[in-house]
Amino acid sequence: MIEYILAGIVIIGIISILVVIGNNKISFVLIKIDKANEDISLYLDKKYELLERTRPIIKKELKIEEFLDGIEAYNSFKEDSFDSHNLLKSCYNELFKTLDNNEKLLKSESLNKILQELTDNEENIVGAIKFYNDTVVDYNKLVVSFPSRILTFFRGCKKLDFYNNEKRERFGILNDN
Repeated sequence: MIEYILAGIVIIGIISILVVIGNNKISFVLIKIDKANEDISLYLDKKYELLERTRPIIKKELKIEEFLDGIEAYNSFKEDSFDSHNLLKSCYNELFKTLDNNEKLLKSESLNKILQELTDNEENIVGAIKFYNDTVVDYNKLVVSFPSRILTFFRGCKKLDFYNNEKRERFGILNDN
């Protein structure tokens, strides 16, 4: 009889240890995702600020009334980093299209300084998004695989989206079918 009680205690102990380890793994991945989101948000705010600084210079040099007017919607998209990223990405592309069509703009020292900061910031955004996407892959694996699926179910965890389609295609097995 004592052997059964000890065996039950050992089994419950092992299950408890596995639950704690699994829960810590999920918590760690969620912390990494939060950190990546913070970094992305900071870099997007910096990109917005830099794009805003280019507007008066380009308007003055090209003698135009409107330039990157769509960027004004950034504050309404700020809560959704996917939408704000897409908005700023299109403004960034519009800026460089304008620069390609008007090479005289590149003679402005202040604009070149901003462009260098934008380039550096863009590299930071790409790195932060890669870290986010890689971490989301790990998280989504936990959400859909056994036995962590049980823990994520009780924690109310749902699969997360990626920043671009590249990860969705590479890890299609994680998509709902």
